[in-house]
Amino acid sequence: MKPRIREITVFMLLAILQFTSSGEGIYAKTPKPTLAQIEAAKKAEALKRSNANAANGKLLEAKKTLDQLGAIVEETQREYIKAKTELAKTAKRAELVAKYANDASAVVTATHREIGKLAVNAFIDGGGFTDFEAVLSSNGPQDLVDRLSTLESLGKGNSQALLRFKSAEIAARAAQQVADAAKRDQEVATIQVALTKKVAEAARAQQQDEVDKLQAVQDQLLKELESAKKVRVTLEQRRQLALLEEARAKKASTTTGQSKIWKSGEVAGRSTSRTSESQRLKAVEFAKKQVLAGKPYVWGAEGPNSFDCSGLVYAAYRYAGLGWPNWDRLNASLYYSYTKHVAISDLQPGDLLFYSYDGKVNSIHHMSIYAGNGMMWEARSTRSGLRYSNIYSVDGMMPFGGRV
Repeated sequence: MKPRIREITVFMLLAILQFTSSGEGIYAKTPKPTLAQIEAAKKAEALKRSNANAANGKLLEAKKTLDQLGAIVEETQREYIKAKTELAKTAKRAELVAKYANDASAVVTATHREIGKLAVNAFIDGGGFTDFEAVLSSNGPQDLVDRLSTLESLGKGNSQALLRFKSAEIAARAAQQVADAAKRDQEVATIQVALTKKVAEAARAQQQDEVDKLQAVQDQLLKELESAKKVRVTLEQRRQLALLEEARAKKASTTTGQSKIWKSGEVAGRSTSRTSESQRLKAVEFAKKQVLAGKPYVWGAEGPNSFDCSGLVYAAYRYAGLGWPNWDRLNASLYYSYTKHVAISDLQPGDLLFYSYDGKVNSIHHMSIYAGNGMMWEARSTRSGLRYSNIYSVDGMMPFGGRV
């Protein structure tokens, strides 16, 4: 186990004493969390926060690098498109030059054939005659002069044409070579740009994987931080709750002259009940089972091994099917305002009873679950434990019960 993980584990074990199968924290052995436990929870939370902040820094840097790589990829994409466009233009120019070269070559070839034909014709026309024949001819020497002049003119014309087309052929071949070379260069450039684009995309993909991994780590650390914070807050709240219940109970034990039923101090509760009769009976069943099992009273406990007064009520109705946010762990006085008020004469099994040492809601120090027939199931005190008792056995009963 790594040192940091081991350190976190030690803190969490110190802070979380026990968990039920539903995942809700139960502090059976030490229901009223100690200051040492709260301090350990604070350290665990601080360590989680430090880890989360460090991971977030790495994540931000990785995202920054990813953005930079993304910009590079976009630039290489533009370069790639530009190279592809230039290659297409170069290929088109090479195609046109090739056509020009082919056309010039065709013209030269045709000219060769034409000159050949003229030479053959000239030979045929002039074949077989000699200077002697020309002299003896009826036309005389003048005919010979004329025929030689015609052949000379024809030769000069065709020679000029041949030179002209030869020049065109050379120029076309040179242009073809230039065009082919430009096309090859552009093809190489395009391949290089494509390779650069591929490398950039691979780098971005790799960085994206890194960002995703860091994001997963960050998400997990934030969850752990939230869990550590919840542990710390729960410990602090439960300690304050236990201290409050303890202080009020001790105050009630030293207060004399309490009446059986207070006639004043009424505050409005809920306008409706959130439970059915079957749920209320189920809560009674749970409370009865805990009392008959002889479980002890411990400040701030809510089961499963020990309870205080409000903890027994909370656990009973949680067993009956109520959960957050409809049902939460409160102290006795808050439950008085959190339930529908019913007259004592209208109590039904499962309704709650409240007791105050001066008749005021904020001085309620005890609560119980009505069992019927003037009896209740309760977690009385550290001395008396959990018990089944008469509803008037505790001084200072408030004039209204509470229906959950």
